Amino acid sequence: MNFFIINGPNLNLLGIRNPKLYGDDTLLDIEKWLNAHDNTEGHSFLWFQSNHEGEIIDHIHKAIDNADGIIINPGAFTHYSYAIRDAITTVNIPTVEVHLSDIYSREDFRKKSVIKDACIAQYFGLKKLSYLEGFKKLLTALR
Repeated sequence: MNFFIINGPNLNLLGIRNPKLYGDDTLLDIEKWLNAHDNTEGHSFLWFQSNHEGEIIDHIHKAIDNADGIIINPGAFTHYSYAIRDAITTVNIPTVEVHLSDIYSREDFRKKSVIKDACIAQYFGLKKLSYLEGFKKLLTALR
């Protein structure tokens, strides 16, 4: 199966951006780790990161006929991007929202996700394991 993994703003700075909160891994480290994980063998992943909302929406649209599932870490767009939410519901592809940190134990504005209800699940606070749990959820949903 084919999966799109879409990462939003500032995730290109992982490893140097607040490692206590997000971990020491770079986005490339997480990509290599997940691609090499035993549970992901036989599946393909297309990784994408952008700091621009429109590019993320365009990439979600590209998932039509190209992806069986989507894992998205929308970053700060989590809290206000109804456009990303609409893109997810429009493509009608099982999608899981993931976050490295526990968004529900942070600042009040981070506790709301407008993306969550458009997804089949949400994983947070597990650092890179959030991506693996999201992938496992997609596999279960697609079987």
